[in-house]
Amino acid sequence: MIKKGEIIELGIDKMAFGGQAVARLDGFVVFVKGGVPGDRLTARIYKKKKDYAEARLVELIGPSPDRVEAPCPYSGHCGGCQWQHVRYESQLGYKKQHVEESMSHIGALEGVLVRDVLPSDRIFSYRNKMEFSFSDRRWLLPDEFDGSDNEAGFALGLHAPGTYSKVIDMDACLLQMEEGNRILRLVKEYARKSGMPVYGIKSHEGFWRFVTIRHSTAFDQWMVNIVTSEERPSVLRPLVEKLVGEVPDIISIVNNISRKKAAIAVGQKEIVLFGGETIRDMIGPFIFHVSANSFFQTNSQGAQKLYQCVKDLAEFKGNETVLDLYSGTGTIPIFVADKALTVTGIEIAESAVLDARKNCEENGVTNCRFICGDIRDTLSSIDLRPDVLIIDPPRAGMHKEVLAQVMALAPDRIIYVSCNPATMARDLAQMVRDYEVIEIQPVDMFPHTYHIESVAKLKRRGGARS
Repeated sequence: MIKKGEIIELGIDKMAFGGQAVARLDGFVVFVKGGVPGDRLTARIYKKKKDYAEARLVELIGPSPDRVEAPCPYSGHCGGCQWQHVRYESQLGYKKQHVEESMSHIGALEGVLVRDVLPSDRIFSYRNKMEFSFSDRRWLLPDEFDGSDNEAGFALGLHAPGTYSKVIDMDACLLQMEEGNRILRLVKEYARKSGMPVYGIKSHEGFWRFVTIRHSTAFDQWMVNIVTSEERPSVLRPLVEKLVGEVPDIISIVNNISRKKAAIAVGQKEIVLFGGETIRDMIGPFIFHVSANSFFQTNSQGAQKLYQCVKDLAEFKGNETVLDLYSGTGTIPIFVADKALTVTGIEIAESAVLDARKNCEENGVTNCRFICGDIRDTLSSIDLRPDVLIIDPPRAGMHKEVLAQVMALAPDRIIYVSCNPATMARDLAQMVRDYEVIEIQPVDMFPHTYHIESVAKLKRRGGARS
């Protein structure tokens, strides 16, 4: 029987959703962090349960042909990436497998066509937004244990996996452009010397909380959002001057003030310190204004592929009435508007609805309208029978009341966009009585992570309504 702390030899069989490798020892499942299917390795058990155990890689005996050298010095320690040590083509295969297994195991949907994953054009420097956390509890890397001046009470970077309070102090992240890493280093250098304490997630004290760096892929411009616990313009003014002086492509610097205990980089008050309150980016031919706290797909080029899939799978003829649920800042409605008669979006966040209307004006789109409200309350009250329904819910999927109302609307075609194969499978399983799942197209927006976007195409059984 396996015991906690024991080192065992294993062969890795497959990759589980969540990024961990799977091995079996006499039929007993062991999840191995850092493993790759095809590896032969030794691993140390750190958690033992009745039905499974979890282990960390100790030594590679025979590496898998799908294993590569991770280029990032923080790989294996940082929570941002899980798969830098996996060949990219193999990552795509594992993601497709996760979608297929979710459909069959969770949704009991057998025989659904899942197409090969559309790859990301870039596998590094692809993110247009990075959020870094300050912490008074630094996660020490192996080569930092012997240092006498490690400043364990200061860190700016990303969280170590499985810990909400400890942060890895980072000089760069390969998922953003190098100019973003330069901004990160400038902020860190200034904050460390400022004399102001960093925020402690346990003590709920300290000034510096987060720095969020946004990049416009289309216009090569930058926004920096500095999140602090209080308003101190005299502290931030020299930092603003330093950033603007050394990185001329910065066109916006804002300060969000957050006094809440929740560890989110959104403040109750926002102050523009330099430039405007938004930057512009493009998805396809369309321009979008992005504010510090607005939702915008973090892979701009990947978003174009994703939305083009929505457009293609909807098979628009030009005379359709379209309803988009969870419409956000209007990116999908605007992207498909030229192929539809009208597009109506429903979104609960008032700020997102206002942004959506502005984005329509910016792009000269006149056949979109947006309704602000909770879909559970709003959907049943609108006088609309859509031909095509587009759904892009949060990770938790659709609320059961929304799903029931969707089925009552009975659109001819449904396009379901999801960032979570498990909840997508659950929702689709509730729809197959009236709808056939024609195909699913996964799109890789997040290389080196296990996350995957998918677009499912559904058609109403019995053909189009008369």
